[in-house]
Amino acid sequence: MRRAFSPCAWAVAALALRGSLRFTWQPPRNGLHSVRALAVGPGAMASQRPSIVLDPFAARNFIEPGQEPGGRAFIDFDKAAFAERVNSWFEERVAAGEDPLKPGYAPFCKHLFMPNFVAGLFDSVLALTDETTPLLRSGYFSRTPKELPVLTRWFDKATVADRVPEATVLDIILYSREQIEKENAAMGDKSDSDAPWGIVSVKPQGVEHEYPMEPMTMIRNSLGVEHGGSGEVLDRDAYARSVEFWDKHARVQ
Repeated sequence: MRRAFSPCAWAVAALALRGSLRFTWQPPRNGLHSVRALAVGPGAMASQRPSIVLDPFAARNFIEPGQEPGGRAFIDFDKAAFAERVNSWFEERVAAGEDPLKPGYAPFCKHLFMPNFVAGLFDSVLALTDETTPLLRSGYFSRTPKELPVLTRWFDKATVADRVPEATVLDIILYSREQIEKENAAMGDKSDSDAPWGIVSVKPQGVEHEYPMEPMTMIRNSLGVEHGGSGEVLDRDAYARSVEFWDKHARVQ
């Protein structure tokens, strides 16, 4: 029987081969992650498909070159270069014997918490105080035209710019290819990529852990993919923790 090697063992092998292998992280199978070694030495293919791509759902957050920010766009960085930076950081961590994929709210969701490399991005969460609460805005909001609008509240970043520090961390939220295809099928969308992971959201912040998902997002997810959610069943305990946090905080956007 062929024995499966751990990421650490693969990393040691890579060092022994002095960089002649490249690694890509594969989606979990039977609850485990795996690393695939790809030859990149003399005679090998010049490039391999990336492990992570920028999904169109997250691409809307990037400002188009030569245009003023509009809609939900707030990241002023080339999209291809952004995905390349994420993949490079990811592969460095894997080669060092680490598992950079942190658990999300469901098995198909993972997080990468990497240093912020985009200038001008500020923390996306602000605490409610006597001074900030009057600045709150609210309304029904959907992230795409096909999504079910839900009631949400937020701070306009222009009104709280002097109260929000620059982000030190990027929470890169990933969905598995299988989940992306499932949601695309329900929405009538398509993806041109077969990369195992897709970036579905980028959250600038000041902590190296996940902020709780907003309560209304959890509810929309539980309604199913046909409404723009993920189809994940609502976890009442997780919902209670979310309410506890977001009762005292709001997004900055």
